[in-house]
Amino acid sequence: MRHRCRVPQLNKPADQRRAMLRSLTTELIRHGKITTTLARAKALRPEADRMITLAKDGSLAARRQAMGFIYDKQLVHALFEAAQERYGSRKGGYTRVVRTVPRQGDNSEMAIVELV
Repeated sequence: MRHRCRVPQLNKPADQRRAMLRSLTTELIRHGKITTTLARAKALRPEADRMITLAKDGSLAARRQAMGFIYDKQLVHALFEAAQERYGSRKGGYTRVVRTVPRQGDNSEMAIVELV
């Protein structure tokens, strides 16, 4: 039974799921917009928001937490430089999920995740 288990499983073991979310978060921060499936986009949103919240904090502990999650260290430095001026007035909701047409091969629901 999976009653009250709120973590989206995404049909992957925990280590593969974590690695996938880390790579999706890294690429979202690098490019500003990525296309993925709707289930992955919904699972990605809290992770990306958490990284931007850490960047807004700007402390050394927050920087170390972000470096432990995001794969590219130069990207972490760039995020911490730009986050305060870009998202300083927002209290949350740094990402937007927009549904697009289904994928051609298997008809799965696709979505675009972009930074606001």
